[in-house]
Amino acid sequence: MVQRGEFRFRSAAKALELTCDDSYLCFRPLLEKISSRYRIDSLRWTDAGAGGRTLKIPFRLCSSVFAALLLSTFVVAQTPNKLRLIQTIPLPGVTGRLDHMDVDVKGQRLFVAGLEKGSVEVIDLATNQWKRSIPGFQKPQGIAYVGSLNKLFVASGDDATLRVFRADTLDLLDSIHLKTGPNRVVYDPGTKLLYVGYGGDDAGKEQGEIGVIDAQGDKHIDDIHVSAHPAELLLDRSGDTLYVFVSLKKEIEVIDTRARRVKSTFPVSSQRPGDAVFDESTNRLLVGTRIPANMIAMNSQTGKEVAKLPTAEGMDGVYFDAKRKRIYISGGRAADAGFVFIYQQLDPNHYETIAKISTRPGAGTSFFSPELDRYYVAAPSSDKQTAAILVFEPQP
Repeated sequence: MVQRGEFRFRSAAKALELTCDDSYLCFRPLLEKISSRYRIDSLRWTDAGAGGRTLKIPFRLCSSVFAALLLSTFVVAQTPNKLRLIQTIPLPGVTGRLDHMDVDVKGQRLFVAGLEKGSVEVIDLATNQWKRSIPGFQKPQGIAYVGSLNKLFVASGDDATLRVFRADTLDLLDSIHLKTGPNRVVYDPGTKLLYVGYGGDDAGKEQGEIGVIDAQGDKHIDDIHVSAHPAELLLDRSGDTLYVFVSLKKEIEVIDTRARRVKSTFPVSSQRPGDAVFDESTNRLLVGTRIPANMIAMNSQTGKEVAKLPTAEGMDGVYFDAKRKRIYISGGRAADAGFVFIYQQLDPNHYETIAKISTRPGAGTSFFSPELDRYYVAAPSSDKQTAAILVFEPQP
């Protein structure tokens, strides 16, 4: 796409024509360089790929810093959406907050935790229709579909239970009783162990736990102690290292799963780190925090923070699109508006905000399936709208 910019300076005029795939990445460094050398009297920028829309900055606003700010804002706004809404799937009768999701790729089913309704909602992705509801939970949150075992695991916080279902029929197989607060779950296919975070303030205790579950035998075989309630669990591909995000302590506790103990702790500069994703190809933990709302990129081996950018308020979902080197962060939980912030990974230490996509009020949680190449946002019901799953297709 050809971008044309006309910059008028006090002593000269300069016309530029560039070819660039992304106008934001192309023009912002250019303007910053020019404005550091010249005083800008006026600025005109036209996006040739967007119907000739033009931004003009008059003389009185043309300080170099403010001009750069206005231009970068305008260019981001004109950048074509990186996510396209292709389907809205209603969830009939589902009220209140929606939480975590998982997908059965082969069976074309999406599982959604109806946290306040006390259910797991099942979506048929082949027909893009709600299929059925599994009731009987008290605050369902974490979901893990394990196709190799033909099992679906659901962590239910207020009744302190991890329920195990036969995946094809969704019949209940077993209930594993833990302490109050089971939330996040993550499965290790190498050892066939499932890790579930619980305890801490949810159980009226200071210390949290990582329950170790034999996923074949449906047995609770051990616990790993952490400093407070775990908000997020990330497991590396080898299964040797488990990253436990302890929101109340502003830290990430790194667990050696073989020794079943914490081997190191990484502090987080912002408060309430609650959701994250691991880009193992670059050794980067991509962390969403709530106070303030930030996306932080961190070295997974040292804990060093290498980048920090603003993100969505009410952040409640962080995913990495390895194919496009993008990070999707959804937010809007308990808010009047919902958004997805999209970041481009330029290299392991540098990231750019490339889009902000509007969703729905209260739509905090999300899920990305690289196999299906679809991004799902859970939108709760309101006075005006039925609860729904918003299905987005990533764009070039």
